[in-house]
Amino acid sequence: MSFNLEALGVWTEPKRFTVEPERIAAYAAATNDPIAEHRRGELAPPVFAVLPAFDSGAEAVLAVAPAELLMMLVHGEQDFFYHRPITPGMELSTRSAPVGVRQTSAGVVVAVRSETRTAGGDLVNEQWMSTFFRGAQGQRSAGESAPGHAPAEAVRGTDPVGEAKQHVDADQTVRYAEPSGDHNPIHLDEDFARSVGLPGIINHGLCTMAFASHAVIGIAEADPRTLKRLAVRFAKPVPPGQDISTRIWRSGAGAYAFETASETEAVVLKDGLAVFEP
Repeated sequence: MSFNLEALGVWTEPKRFTVEPERIAAYAAATNDPIAEHRRGELAPPVFAVLPAFDSGAEAVLAVAPAELLMMLVHGEQDFFYHRPITPGMELSTRSAPVGVRQTSAGVVVAVRSETRTAGGDLVNEQWMSTFFRGAQGQRSAGESAPGHAPAEAVRGTDPVGEAKQHVDADQTVRYAEPSGDHNPIHLDEDFARSVGLPGIINHGLCTMAFASHAVIGIAEADPRTLKRLAVRFAKPVPPGQDISTRIWRSGAGAYAFETASETEAVVLKDGLAVFEP
């Protein structure tokens, strides 16, 4: 069950995506987004950027990973670099490529890079997705890793500039599945989730990331249009119906580190980084 290293660096064919205001508004509602422009469908939320890249990113992972291991896949990290906001009416094109495979003691990490552009070729965003195949062993590492985003240890030693408490609703996963296009049964089917070793259905990691983005934007009192980078590592799952809390530290000019924990005090998002234009 070796990974196909020959696929590294090979781009998918571009996937087209039309940005509709209704889809923006539905995504904002499904993530309990408090920002009025997002709720009205006038400006896409930061994590909405994953939607145009969803199909090509999955295709890039499948080009490398053995089909037998797909049920062991979890989302490890997500890192967005924003060049311009996504707004209604945009015709977008996204291509993705697997760029690295890395063996760890607990499994194999596959790094995928995606580029989303306008119909005219202008770069809208770049994103890195790291997927983790639990338990996979015996694989030779090759290619490159995704960019790092862990905060300096000294940052965590300072006082947070703020903390936001939020609630993941009991029906959050059902509401998120449709506008996101992610119908993975670990988020929707209790029996299936338990069959793969989970305690029950879990919130989509990107939905939890969207919650954290609201928290950071609010505490930073920033215009979401000025967000240039947003990154997290997914540490633990969040069951629906739980409270979460995001703590934010200033880490530089326009930069913030953050970490999100569940009501059981388990860290669910770590190595969070948000960078705004100064």
